[in-house]
Amino acid sequence: MSRDSDAQLPGDEALPGTLPEPLRAELIAFRRDLHMHPELGNQEFRTTAAIKARLERAGLAPRVLDTGTGLICDVGSRSGDPRPMLALRADIDALPIPDTKAGVPYRSTVPDRAHACGHDIHTTSVLGAGLVLAELDRQGLLPRPVRLIFQPAEEVLPGGAPDTIASGALEGVGRIIGVHCDPKVDVGRIGLRVGAITSACDRLEVSLDGPGGHTARPHLTTDLVTAASKVATEVPALLARRVDARAGLAVTWGRLEAGHACNVIPQHAELSGTVRCLDLAAWREAPDLVHAAIDEVAGMHGAKTVINYVRGVPPVVNDAAVIDLLAGAMTARRGPYAIEDTEQSLGGEDFSWYLEHVPGAMARLGVRTPGDTARLDLHRGDFDADEEAITVGVELFTASALLDGCSA
Repeated sequence: MSRDSDAQLPGDEALPGTLPEPLRAELIAFRRDLHMHPELGNQEFRTTAAIKARLERAGLAPRVLDTGTGLICDVGSRSGDPRPMLALRADIDALPIPDTKAGVPYRSTVPDRAHACGHDIHTTSVLGAGLVLAELDRQGLLPRPVRLIFQPAEEVLPGGAPDTIASGALEGVGRIIGVHCDPKVDVGRIGLRVGAITSACDRLEVSLDGPGGHTARPHLTTDLVTAASKVATEVPALLARRVDARAGLAVTWGRLEAGHACNVIPQHAELSGTVRCLDLAAWREAPDLVHAAIDEVAGMHGAKTVINYVRGVPPVVNDAAVIDLLAGAMTARRGPYAIEDTEQSLGGEDFSWYLEHVPGAMARLGVRTPGDTARLDLHRGDFDADEEAITVGVELFTASALLDGCSA
């Protein structure tokens, strides 16, 4: 029995769109080519050209985004169908870290560049889904047009999604879905969650200034070392008392610099870190709250502040109805046992920007080989994925498109 033999469309019609073995092999080769040639955000020219060429070979008409990398492509005709489309989104950029994997033929050939977050898996899954759906459309079996979105620069704050949206990616779109590789989930399974599945993530840079002086006479100076240390320790504690604890607003510092000599109180100090937040409403208030807390603590020590609060991304908040669609699609293809609950991550994802405009959801795509005890994680040079995840991604996207197309 095939794994989707029990899949049903409304009216008890079997769900089409299985992945042919020749295409499966081609997609694995495509993914390996991307993995060997990773490109950073807004520099994905080779990647964009490869995706575009393959879609055009399938008779489709992709359009490169106004930014010069990334593209969108509609599968099926919208003529006479006023219903909004479902969009399938993939991110196409890599990370600026070395690929440290050993013993694989598809290791990165570009120094200090690697697909260490699984974007090559995301891209190949959406490409494969588009090719399968294009064949179904030629057979008259695609009930509603579908949009493919290949987005650049997800790893660059505030992400490439805003530029992609500005290029018209969501025009005519009613709902959007995406996946993110999860090395803690076995291949063949997905993780789903209604509500926030990622956190907001912003960047925070603080400069403190004041008259320095001799460490023998701190009463005649602004003691910036003490001021900076108080900002580092007291601002997070102060915010914890000004925001509902359930919002998960957290400031974490990654850098603190002050001074050059043991007997000199410096005139300048700097801190930088991140602001993460689990709750969308609290995230909207975070800049004002953080500014006020820093000014209050620094002011107690006479330090002047310059605060650079760089907006990153809001949380990804999954829509319940779209999660139902993904659950139905995965159940249709592999059965309900292939779905597991997943927790909210403190990581950020610019997929959230699409959800400011249309409802949607992101699923966690299992990429761990069952039984594998290696604890690989994202954003590490040794990250890799079980390539069966590509097949699972294609199945999930195609079934979602077919089930969504049959809805009212």
